[in-house]
Amino acid sequence: MQRQPLADYEFWFVVGSQFLYGKETLDQVAAHAQIMVQRMNASGLLPCKLVYKATVKTPEEIEQCVKEANYNDACAGLITWMHTFSPSKMWIRGLEILQKPYCHLHTQFNRTIPDTEIDMDFMNLNQSAHGDREHAFIAARMHTKRKIITGFWEDEPVLAKLGSWMRSAVGAIESRKLKVVRFGDNMRNVAVTEGDKVGVQMQLGWQVNTWGVGDLIRELESVTEAEVDAQMQGYQSRYEFATKDLETVRYQAREQVAMRRFLQREGAYAYTNTFEDLQQMRQLPGLASQDLMAEGYGYGGEGDWKVSAMTSLVKRMTEGMDGGTTFMEDYTYHLEKGNELSLGAHMLEICPSITTEKAKIEVHELGIGGKEPPARLVFEGHQGSAILASLVDMGGRVRLIVNEIEVVKPIYRMPNLPVARVMWKPQPDLNQASHLWMLAGGAHHAVLSYDATAEMLEDWCEIMGIEFVHINNQTTVSSMKQQLFLADLAWKLQ
Repeated sequence: MQRQPLADYEFWFVVGSQFLYGKETLDQVAAHAQIMVQRMNASGLLPCKLVYKATVKTPEEIEQCVKEANYNDACAGLITWMHTFSPSKMWIRGLEILQKPYCHLHTQFNRTIPDTEIDMDFMNLNQSAHGDREHAFIAARMHTKRKIITGFWEDEPVLAKLGSWMRSAVGAIESRKLKVVRFGDNMRNVAVTEGDKVGVQMQLGWQVNTWGVGDLIRELESVTEAEVDAQMQGYQSRYEFATKDLETVRYQAREQVAMRRFLQREGAYAYTNTFEDLQQMRQLPGLASQDLMAEGYGYGGEGDWKVSAMTSLVKRMTEGMDGGTTFMEDYTYHLEKGNELSLGAHMLEICPSITTEKAKIEVHELGIGGKEPPARLVFEGHQGSAILASLVDMGGRVRLIVNEIEVVKPIYRMPNLPVARVMWKPQPDLNQASHLWMLAGGAHHAVLSYDATAEMLEDWCEIMGIEFVHINNQTTVSSMKQQLFLADLAWKLQ
């Protein structure tokens, strides 16, 4: 099953008004809306197409528009704007049945007040300042989840926020369709990789199911040499071979072909495995999993289906951006006073989308699992601002924890460390960030993304109706304790 490209999603621009103002004014409203849509699409800042859908003037028109949006698979959300005054009781039924993400754009067609031309005709047409307040009230009164963006519609910060929210909205749509394949079960006795799969499917839409490793082995046995040759050609075009052990690399290619086939047949874009459950497989998939992540699949080590799903969704939300997103794990620290850093890595499975160098294929012993030395990609993550995101099951609800970080060039060469690696400074600093992360229950597995932002993931959480915890330079231990205490109370009341 092929995914719909992110750019093929559309968002409907729905403008509120009423018949009170007459045909001439309503024609102007529609003309202005079409100009706005054309220019916003031409800005290059929106990842999806904005479509002027209608100027709605009655409860019936609003309800019909929402019904059409709900059942149109190409529509990923509604963006509303009140050019004139639109009495908000008209919107109640529409908002009651709305199932798509919803953004309220508070702007106006004209940037400035025309000093000598302004008259009552102008005032009747340009009523966004109070028309949008009326619209916002009914959404607040109904506790309707929505994103509010304010500012002039042609300004870059406004368009950037709108573009970011579009990505969050697509993430919400894709979340409802996401399937996760678990090859085997979780690593034994690990707590954070567990979770309520039924509850998550009800809330986030994820279908998380398990297949025996024997099913994957049968798929492996059916892979042809021609398929392996084609996968090897892909490796040769993308990576540097720093090994002569081509048979080991070919086995990884065979694993990748088999896993891709399996995932495509099931319509899944995320998967897990664990080194404790490989049965007759000769190697833990390393290079195979890394290259599958580069194709857009989500991965979670040790059976961690939550981080696998989040990796897939963040990759989906940031489609078309070039910073990179990967599965990640905090591995060890550099605790030099005043220059504290975290070294992130994993046994094998870090996505090469986060490097600007040509990754090297190497073969080394794994040290655990008792299998043959696997081939893997070795590289450094590039420098830049990024986020770490961890979705955890708190019992009855899930929580997404996001920490803003700054990735730095590793301060050591580490020539004997045969894995991909990333080094970063978390906000506010390593000691505080670790304290805050652990207070919130953050996992040792996370998604690292240079493209997603805290705001993008917060918007996704709001659409999905889950808890969001943000760690940045302004976060303190005392504020975090208070936030978590109040959140526990609030979520228990829901």
